[in-house]
Amino acid sequence: MSNQDKINKLIDLRAEAKLGGGLKRIEKQHEQGKMTAHERIEMLLDDGSFEELDMFVTHRCHNFGLEKKKFMGDGVVTGYGTIDGRVVYVFAQDFTVWGGSLSETMALKICKVMDMAMKVGAPVIGINDSGGARIQEGVTSLAGYAEIFERNILASGVIPQISAIFGPCAGGAVYSPALTDFIMMTENTSYMFVTGPKVVKTVTGEVISIEDLGGADVHASKSGVAHFKAENEEEGLMLIRKLLSYLPQNNLEEPPAVECHDPIERMEDSLNELVPENPNLPYDIKDVIDLIVDDGEFLEVHRNYAKNIVTGFCRMDGLSVGVIANQPNYLAGVLDCAASKKAARFVRFCDAFNIPILTLVDVPGFLPGSGQEYAGIINEGAKLMFAFGEATVPKVTVTIRKSYGGAHDVMSCKQLRGDFNYAWPNAQIAVMGAKGAIEIIEGRKIAAIENEEEKAAYVEQKSKEYEEVFANPYQAAAYGYIDDVIEPRNTRFRIIRAFQNLQTKRLTNPMKKHSNIPL
Repeated sequence: MSNQDKINKLIDLRAEAKLGGGLKRIEKQHEQGKMTAHERIEMLLDDGSFEELDMFVTHRCHNFGLEKKKFMGDGVVTGYGTIDGRVVYVFAQDFTVWGGSLSETMALKICKVMDMAMKVGAPVIGINDSGGARIQEGVTSLAGYAEIFERNILASGVIPQISAIFGPCAGGAVYSPALTDFIMMTENTSYMFVTGPKVVKTVTGEVISIEDLGGADVHASKSGVAHFKAENEEEGLMLIRKLLSYLPQNNLEEPPAVECHDPIERMEDSLNELVPENPNLPYDIKDVIDLIVDDGEFLEVHRNYAKNIVTGFCRMDGLSVGVIANQPNYLAGVLDCAASKKAARFVRFCDAFNIPILTLVDVPGFLPGSGQEYAGIINEGAKLMFAFGEATVPKVTVTIRKSYGGAHDVMSCKQLRGDFNYAWPNAQIAVMGAKGAIEIIEGRKIAAIENEEEKAAYVEQKSKEYEEVFANPYQAAAYGYIDDVIEPRNTRFRIIRAFQNLQTKRLTNPMKKHSNIPL
């Protein structure tokens, strides 16, 4: 065979490998509204940047006649490329080959790119579209999952890990995405669950559809498993590109900075009137966020889950910043189990990857009731407190309105090593609201008043006295717990100046193997 013949053979083999399970299966994939593994990677990465690895790998199984049929690549496309010129490693399961089922060799391919990503300090993006373990391979496929899980664990906090669920992801397969930093799901074409509808019906008798059990809507709004929900794969891949633009390549790098054309001294007069004078009336905290960040751009994380707290990424003077903000527009902005857990995980991600944290506070307290207590609100609230207290990145906190009780402490207060803590003039920082406080402080006197009108007048009078002391930020400022009371319209400038000052911040936690966060 001549050299040219060998080259021609290579070209033919490459073409064959890119067809995966063949044209018929590719057509079926398209009919279901799904792209192929190669198409997804090409859309995700910069044009012409993808370098595929292990294209010629095939499975090694000789059970149940599997040795009679082999596909090059063995159901996963792996390699590296760039997004906006920055290196990323990627693997995309190919549903056209054995339903994307995980084999020993598929696991080895995935582990190889994860190892390479750790070596060079680059993010890993996994695109999941798999029927689960390749049953014919038995324990070797299970071992393959465990090898991947271990790498997810060791890579956590070292390199960003992003999972896109663009098809089925069931059984043990769900735990790899769960160990990564962010999960993206698509409407109507992706689902995740540990046990499927048939097993659920057999074991519990419950009849439920795939979508209701583990679809994108369920995981984006109820379980919180999915951080992003996209209408289709194209939107999902563009969201991943957008997300990466806020993140560093690894934990030893600073987040990327971009040129800012939005003046840092930009005043927003509307902020002075945005918060209602009546402290019981709601407003949308996202309006505040949009007015103070660069160009009004905010990438919200977990948009549909625990809406009483808002998390996401923005830029302030071109620098990446993570935002955590109570949302008075939903459940009055109280902290409950879901909100505490959502915010705690986001804080820890930002801290792991050197992303400064901006906290906007308007919290009336923790949600009361037996439901929350039974669900472990003590532990869940402690998670958020632990996350803020452990974080060593620059932390700027602005109290917009209410900051009551234990929730005040939890929301990045000065004693949890908040670097700059500001407040608006209408901020109320106290143990609790005025009426509740007076009913406790003056309880005996109130009970002794028999006339109901006199009782109401006395409560009203004492409540006003309490408000005069605590319905403002100045007592906290007198103790140095608030560094400054700022004019709302000047909030953007003060935050940016604070973060500029903190760029050389150096803070380390005590030496330890690792902390024991209240899980």
